[in-house]
Amino acid sequence: MSDTNQVGDADKPQYRRGIKSFVIRAGRLTKGQQGGLDRQWPIMGLELEQGEIDPPAVFGRDAHVVLEIGYGMGQSLVQMAAAAPEKDFIGVEVHLPGVGSLLNLAEEAGVTNLRTYKDDAIEVLKLIPDNSIDTVQLFFPDPWHKKKHHKRRIVQPEFAQTLRRILKPGGVFHMATDWENYAEHMMEVMEAQEGYENVAGKNEYVPRPEHRPYTRFEKRGENKGHGVWDLMFRKV
Repeated sequence: MSDTNQVGDADKPQYRRGIKSFVIRAGRLTKGQQGGLDRQWPIMGLELEQGEIDPPAVFGRDAHVVLEIGYGMGQSLVQMAAAAPEKDFIGVEVHLPGVGSLLNLAEEAGVTNLRTYKDDAIEVLKLIPDNSIDTVQLFFPDPWHKKKHHKRRIVQPEFAQTLRRILKPGGVFHMATDWENYAEHMMEVMEAQEGYENVAGKNEYVPRPEHRPYTRFEKRGENKGHGVWDLMFRKV
């Protein structure tokens, strides 16, 4: 990417290299995933090389913009986009099979208010202008449950302040996890952040919002006795 497309200027957050919040998993693309990429990437795909993103220009309208980081195989994000055509959705996923799945599902659902990156979220966030996103979603990120790996958890103070930069005033950062220890970590980090308020009240979790789809992943976890914790913090 050329210097003219870089947004990581002196006044933008800088990131340490080396620590990743994800692991690249090898995996073959199914026929459906490859077809989704072939047909829909030219329409819905976003590239880092395109430089700073302007959501109204991308979607051709000025609407409520939702950014989801790490959407997995994309089922819930496509459901949300289909259920809220008045909103625009941008997904970020680093795993190619997940991107292919999202695009295939979006095509099947006739969804047009959705775009996606296939890149590291930290790199994508550098290209998002200040005060341009209404909602950021982070659902079931890797919990890195071993204590020695907690530094890899994506919810950290620096990450929270990066999201605060891109959120509009009053915008919401919505997290969900099925690991209680990670929920406690999220709460500890977010309650300490300047410029945020807990939507549910100090140290409180919100009930699962109706707009967050109830996934097979979540049902499977509940069947095993796992709880799910939702947190919402508003930019103030």
